[in-house]
Amino acid sequence: MTRKQRRLTLIGSAGVVLAAAVGLILYALNDQIVFFQSPTDVMTKAIPAGQRIRLGGLVEDGSVERGDNATVSFRVTDTANTVQVAFTGILPDLFREGQGVVTEGVIGPDGVFRADSVLAKHDETYMPKEVADALKQQGVWQGEEETN
Repeated sequence: MTRKQRRLTLIGSAGVVLAAAVGLILYALNDQIVFFQSPTDVMTKAIPAGQRIRLGGLVEDGSVERGDNATVSFRVTDTANTVQVAFTGILPDLFREGQGVVTEGVIGPDGVFRADSVLAKHDETYMPKEVADALKQQGVWQGEEETN
C-alpha cells in the first residue's frame, strides 16, 4: 500500500466514523426537538395528535376558566385562529388574558392542546420571539419595530 493509498484510507475511515456519529446524534435528537407553532400553523398543518409542540400566541380575553384540582382551560389566539388549551398545574404569576404565552404539550385526539408547561411574558414590553414573528406574519403585530 502506497503512502497516498494509506492517507485516502485514513480519510475515508474518518469520514465513515464522522457520518455515523452525526447519524446517531440526529437519531437521539429526533424525540427531543420541539417546534414552535402558532394557532394558524396548528389549524393549517396536519400536526398529528400526540406530537409534542410549543404553541404560542395571546391568551384570548374572557377565555380563562378555572376548574377543580388546579385545572385551567383557556384559548390561545394569533387573532386569526384559536386553539383550546387545557393545563393542570400552577400558572405563572404573570399569566393573564391578553398576554403572550408559550405552552408546551401535545394535541389530543379531540383537538384540545394538553399543555404540561406554560410560560408567560415577564414584563410589559417582552414578547417571545416566536410569538412576535407569528403575529408579524399575521399582520397584527402592534409592538415596536426592531432597530437592529
